[in-house]
Amino acid sequence: DCSSLKTLPNKLMNLSSLKKINLKSCSSLTSLPNELANHSSLTKLDLTGCSSLTSLPHELANLSSLTTLYLSGCSSLRSLPHELTNLSSLTTLSLKGCSSLTSLPYELANLSSLTRLNLSDLDLTSYSSLTSLPCELANLSSLIKLNLNGCLSLTSLPNELANLLSLTELDLSGCSSLGSLPHELANLSSLIELDLIGCSSLSSLLHELENLFSLRTLGLSGYSSLTSLSYELANLSSLTLFYF
Repeated sequence: DCSSLKTLPNKLMNLSSLKKINLKSCSSLTSLPNELANHSSLTKLDLTGCSSLTSLPHELANLSSLTTLYLSGCSSLRSLPHELTNLSSLTTLSLKGCSSLTSLPYELANLSSLTRLNLSDLDLTSYSSLTSLPCELANLSSLIKLNLNGCLSLTSLPNELANLLSLTELDLSGCSSLGSLPHELANLSSLIELDLIGCSSLSSLLHELENLFSLRTLGLSGYSSLTSLSYELANLSSLTLFYF
């Protein structure tokens, strides 16, 4: 149990061969030492549930081998260092429930190796310009999974989302303010799973969804505004699970 840990011991910084650091549920941890950047072999850093952590050291960007960074539940984290985009090996980034974030650096789009991005349960009402997603995120050409579950104030998606040609999973469940889907969404030819459960403001579905030939799972339950289903959904020949 590390719930009372406020700082990391200095001796930990001498473990130069360390590959994984798990600080999950260290709810009293308020900061990380700059020296953490000396762990050049580190591949995984788990800060899930570090609810008192208010910032990340800029030096974190020097972790050139880091592939996985979990920041889920870091509810006091107010910003991300722009230098984070230098993590060229990063494949997984979770910001789930980082409810105090006031901005997302558009430079996140430079994380060319990123395959999984979890932005679920973000309170987008606290953002100055984020009732939609920054279109720069569409540059994440390797992205496989995008989770926006529970982003309650998300009203639209950028048309550029169609550039994510490697995307196989898109979770928009609980995005209750999302009023429409971009027509370009139909260009996501690799998409296997689309979760729209609880998108209660969505009044219609795109006819173009019939072009998602790889789609196997479609979730549509929990609607109050949906007035009709496009008959073209019958053309989704790969569909095996349909929740309505």
